[in-house]
Amino acid sequence: MNSTHPNGRSLPHDDGSAPGRHENAAPAPSAPPAAVTFADLGLPDRLIAALAAEGVTLPFPIQSATLPNALAGRDVLGRGRTGSGKTLAFGLAVLARTAGTRAAPRRPLALVLVPTRELAQQVTDALAPYARAVGSRLTAVVGGAPLSRQTYALRKGVEVVVATPGRLTDLVVRGDCLLDRVSVAVLDEADQMTDMGFAPQIADLLDRVPAEGQRLLFSATLDRSVDRLVGRYLTDPVVHSVDPAAGAVATMEHHVLHVHADDKQAATAEIAARTGRVILFLDTKHAVDRLTGDLLARGVLAAALHGGKTQPQRTRALARFRTGQVPVLVATSVAARGIHVDGLDLVVNVDPPADPKDYLHRSGRTARAGNHGSVVTLVTPKQRRAAARLMSEAGVQPRITRIRPGEAELHRITGARVPPGVPVHGT
Repeated sequence: MNSTHPNGRSLPHDDGSAPGRHENAAPAPSAPPAAVTFADLGLPDRLIAALAAEGVTLPFPIQSATLPNALAGRDVLGRGRTGSGKTLAFGLAVLARTAGTRAAPRRPLALVLVPTRELAQQVTDALAPYARAVGSRLTAVVGGAPLSRQTYALRKGVEVVVATPGRLTDLVVRGDCLLDRVSVAVLDEADQMTDMGFAPQIADLLDRVPAEGQRLLFSATLDRSVDRLVGRYLTDPVVHSVDPAAGAVATMEHHVLHVHADDKQAATAEIAARTGRVILFLDTKHAVDRLTGDLLARGVLAAALHGGKTQPQRTRALARFRTGQVPVLVATSVAARGIHVDGLDLVVNVDPPADPKDYLHRSGRTARAGNHGSVVTLVTPKQRRAAARLMSEAGVQPRITRIRPGEAELHRITGARVPPGVPVHGT
């Protein structure tokens, strides 16, 4: 039996079952057969031509599964790990659904909510060529960037807004953005947004969107917090879960390296000195800054990424890491969530995360789109019991190896090398 939310949307019955119950929801039809090209999915010709111009011809599984339903106006719940192609899955649907309609000043037609500034810019950049193809205006609304520039864009009128919940809330309260014309609302990386405490802001924003509008929710995991958003805001959603969780990705190797506490700093520096890019994850901003300084002193060019950095500093660090100018990114989990870096084959948990979801999100930076990647977690003797429990809860069976700095096994697994030893300057 269905109940009704105050905004008038029908709610699925909450039977109290475990998170992820939507994957077996009775109303959901089976996934459509795999498409050969985007033309089979019902996209407008202009978008198909733009995809071809960008060299994108074959849809990823999550795009093949969700686009037909999204283009038909259905609410969609899509589960797929980071890097599975979710941005185009919802982005092409949004642009196709709003193409040909001009937004009034301050009244966008579509809204995409994301957890971080970096992901908002990434989504905006990824969708820009397709927005141009259909004549739609697209803008990012994020904290840490000039409010006046965002206000100016909204007052001129934009069809699609990609936003972080905090900054969008500020603009809505100021009256610079009105959500009463939004026909398509997307929640991207919904689990990360709720983990970061944005659930109340998301609810407030979605309550301002017309109840009859379309909702598309994409998430790497479906837990109870996401379940509540689905129950409240999605009407009879079509459910597609087409990509394995990060722990089950066949092209991803998981390693636990047992290391003595006294050897950990030297081992980390040797891993960072490898040929090729690597992300090193730590728990706190202070630890990130301390390790970055140590690496620079040892001759390893590294950049720090955490919430204490200004937006220009974060943007510069990411840009230089993506291009390979800086091969080592030292980051906290929150700062690096949702970041897409092509060709990254190694992620290192210098500090093992406390939560299995954090482990899977960190792991999702590598082995993207079918590429190979390795996730390495450094574990001291005092951390072994907690690390074993973490891996079990994350559904991961890692290869466990005892290592010491300078040993062949550390090089074999990570490509570790002795750091140059000549101090370098950071960026």
